[in-house]
Amino acid sequence: MTKIEAVIQNSKLEAVKTALHEIGVEGMTVIEVRGHGRQKGHTEVYRGREYSVDLIPKTKIEMVLAEAMVEKAVQAIVSAARTGKIGDGKIFLSRVDEAIRIRNDERGPSAL
Repeated sequence: MTKIEAVIQNSKLEAVKTALHEIGVEGMTVIEVRGHGRQKGHTEVYRGREYSVDLIPKTKIEMVLAEAMVEKAVQAIVSAARTGKIGDGKIFLSRVDEAIRIRNDERGPSAL
């Protein structure tokens, strides 16, 4: 099993959710986050004053999938979230040793 963590632009959430549902991904956790990458934020002007926005609002999607679904999910996220500009986001993959469903103590991929 693999945990996928994708940090994407807020405006791309619906497109990514739709793409994941189309390939059969049933469960995910969505979290509103703030952060920055190499660009270190940007400057904006409000009422004539310039100020720095160094933590940009993003959306983080987390899911644990069976190995057979991982590459399909990564491709779905990339194709739905890509704009080709700085700030499109990142995807992180981590190995998961065990999953346990609390309701009935089911374990492994069947608990997903």
